[in-house]
Amino acid sequence: MSLDRPYLDVPGTTIFDAEQARLGYHLNQFCMSLMKAANRERFKADERAYLDQWLMTEAQKQAVLARDLNRCIALGGNIYFLAKIGATDGRSFQQMAGSMTGLSEEEYRDMMIAGGRSVDGNRFVGEDGDAQAHRQPQGRAKKMSA
Repeated sequence: MSLDRPYLDVPGTTIFDAEQARLGYHLNQFCMSLMKAANRERFKADERAYLDQWLMTEAQKQAVLARDLNRCIALGGNIYFLAKIGATDGRSFQQMAGSMTGLSEEEYRDMMIAGGRSVDGNRFVGEDGDAQAHRQPQGRAKKMSA
């Protein structure tokens, strides 16, 4: 039974609530496994084989392989757990966030230093601000390469 979730109307934002936690449980457990050096080495040696040891959906596995963090979040990933993938790849959180917005690390940093995105046009889904879905790279985030 789904609860009323009025916060789903926030553009560019996926709220990590109980439903998202259930959806992403195995994905997030995989991410937490990367806290151990031996697991990071096993993952880097054969990513697909390591992912296949987890009860993740094929869509979740494909999102991890593509390093499509927006898709991982949509599939229940929590950004704090997903950060373990970035760390395994030698990426900073700033680099990861930039990849999620379609900006370079420098462009993302400059945007945040300047105050981030404007709230104008971004208060609810259907406005025309820069955080609206039609202006986002969801599903097109570039694979973070070493």
